[in-house]
Amino acid sequence: MKPIFGSMRVASLVPSATEALFALGLGEQVVAVTHECDFPTAARSLPHLTRSVIEPGLDAGEIDARVRELVGRGEALYALDEPQLAELAPDLVVTKAVCEVCAVYYDDVKSVAERLPTHPQVLSLDPTTLGEVLTDLEPLAEAAGARGSGDELRWELERRLDAVREAVAGLPRPRVAALEWLDPPYVAGHWVPEMVATAGGEDVLGEAGGRSRTATWEEIAAASPEVAVVMPCGLDEPAAEAEADRHGADLAAVGAERVFAVDAAASFSRPGPRLVDGVELLARLFH
Repeated sequence: MKPIFGSMRVASLVPSATEALFALGLGEQVVAVTHECDFPTAARSLPHLTRSVIEPGLDAGEIDARVRELVGRGEALYALDEPQLAELAPDLVVTKAVCEVCAVYYDDVKSVAERLPTHPQVLSLDPTTLGEVLTDLEPLAEAAGARGSGDELRWELERRLDAVREAVAGLPRPRVAALEWLDPPYVAGHWVPEMVATAGGEDVLGEAGGRSRTATWEEIAAASPEVAVVMPCGLDEPAAEAEADRHGADLAAVGAERVFAVDAAASFSRPGPRLVDGVELLARLFH
């Protein structure tokens, strides 16, 4: 896809939107991103508009407890740099509201945008299924002034998904436990069960389009998974492997014949184009 250049200035407050904007050829229009936007490489050098309020150095259980504490008090997990946002004067701010632990609160973003002299448009992308992730590409492209490019990218991604479906058609479908966190264990929801199904597996715990949820190791074992995929939200592959090692006894008790640790930040946690990479990876792991 050829890059598309325009005059619209875009601030992205979620990594998935940053990835999508660059995949759409709109990277030149992105003027700022979050502290977590690490893909593509060009995004890393852009100004950061957010920071986490979670103290560094906590282990997985401590992170979960701290998140629950802050969310329970109605406090945000991310701080937004309003002065820098005002200085950059974006025309469009892209955010999300579907997950209170993944981005600055949507209402806070709206309030800040209304106070800015430029009064930028605020676009919230809130997909809960794989299909919605792909469908959202065109509204994003149109809002950024590149109508039609979202459909072009969506068709290419759907072509790749169709190729996976064709490759796994007729093959045995392993029973899969997709685990979004291990301390405590979380069953992955939203688009992940659909990713598992597209890759030729059967998600025995998650609900397609539903929220991720806590579970017990006993519940996971009772589902009799043949494959366990460890995909801790926001963590890369080495960190996921470390978590899997730390909970090796728990995972062994689940009874899965195969356990894989994957790069969740790249291909599973973020509802962007790289979810298709995740489907292709799962198909290779399952079959």
